[in-house]
Amino acid sequence: MLQNTGKLAGRTLFITGASRGIGKAIALKAARDGANVVIAAKTAEAHPKLPGTIYTAAEEIEAAGGKALPCIVDVRDEKQISDAVESGVRKFGGIDILVNNASAISLTGTLETPMKKVDLMLGINLRGTYLTSKLCIPHLWKSPNPHILNLGPPLNLNPIWFKNNVAYTMAKYGMSMCVLGMAEEFRGSVAVNALWPRTVIHTALEMVGSSELAKQCRKVDIVADAAYAIFGKPVSYTGQFVIDDEILSEEGISDFDGYAVEPGHSLLPDFFLDAKSDELHGAGPASKTGKASTDVAPRGTIAETFNVIKGILSPDLVKTMQGVYQFDLSGEHAGVWYIDLKNGAGSAGTGEPSTKADVVMSLDSDDFVKMFAGSLKPMNAFMSGKLKIKGDMALAIKMEKMMAMMRKSK
Repeated sequence: MLQNTGKLAGRTLFITGASRGIGKAIALKAARDGANVVIAAKTAEAHPKLPGTIYTAAEEIEAAGGKALPCIVDVRDEKQISDAVESGVRKFGGIDILVNNASAISLTGTLETPMKKVDLMLGINLRGTYLTSKLCIPHLWKSPNPHILNLGPPLNLNPIWFKNNVAYTMAKYGMSMCVLGMAEEFRGSVAVNALWPRTVIHTALEMVGSSELAKQCRKVDIVADAAYAIFGKPVSYTGQFVIDDEILSEEGISDFDGYAVEPGHSLLPDFFLDAKSDELHGAGPASKTGKASTDVAPRGTIAETFNVIKGILSPDLVKTMQGVYQFDLSGEHAGVWYIDLKNGAGSAGTGEPSTKADVVMSLDSDDFVKMFAGSLKPMNAFMSGKLKIKGDMALAIKMEKMMAMMRKSK
């Protein structure tokens, strides 16, 4: 873990989406130095599935040693942002660091993404980042070491990152393009950088509640520590697309097990990073090319896999899953199969389900067998383009739980 040095004492951070998750983790890291934090987020009342509001975040920040100003802010609303910026300047005397963390996501294809969702993602990710930066920069100019940090990925134009979720990629890359442009526009006066995690961070899966996937994630602490390292850089450090474990490695961190939700498990790579294998293993950037375990399909057939699936069906599993899945398989054993985990005691077999599928997964039949045998992670298959998903992404992710049950039953 990266130790606090006190370098942010008295500095003021304006963080969007800081009521929970990565935004709050960055705020708490700064608060341990004695920093001031403007919490600019929409969550004034607790979410039914996710704890935390701007007010509870403020209590945690102050308990950690910082000062907090909770502000109700929808980053699509210019007046709300402007009012929060002015309130922060009045209370703390200025703004030293802006963290554009607020983001919206919908991992759906072009035909499956309603324009309301497209507008939401573009409005929060791209427009919100641009607007918040625009309103903060006049105040950042007055800081001795001003920084803008966008939680955005490197600009990777590999089509694989576009084809399954064009709208989300455009919106997220909008945050990265703000870095590319503003770093040059304000070079020498404001440092503008991007930060992206190498692996999936646990907070992104909290709403789904998948304990199996959580084991393959890192904690928010790694992103907070990486952000803290960036804030210590001079204004000349700008236009960088930083990967969390790379900058921490430069800071002398060599053991990354402490950042893992459960050390020892392979890690899920995040979007927009071209991995050299299907899995990441625990340590750090140097260990990202572990031996791939998916070169050879495991023994077994589609029918045998479904026999195992049928053996674990139960009313309790149906109550937990509440989804109907359809598998459109190509390749050597092409065909359509289904698993109904919504009705009765559950059912599975060939053909389309009797009720409309909540999730349709399209993949090669060999990859299907690998996936259910555990040698191909569903998230890795999706991110590498081997698996295409239509429908409810949360239900798709929950399928990992049933796969884990299958492997235990063998």
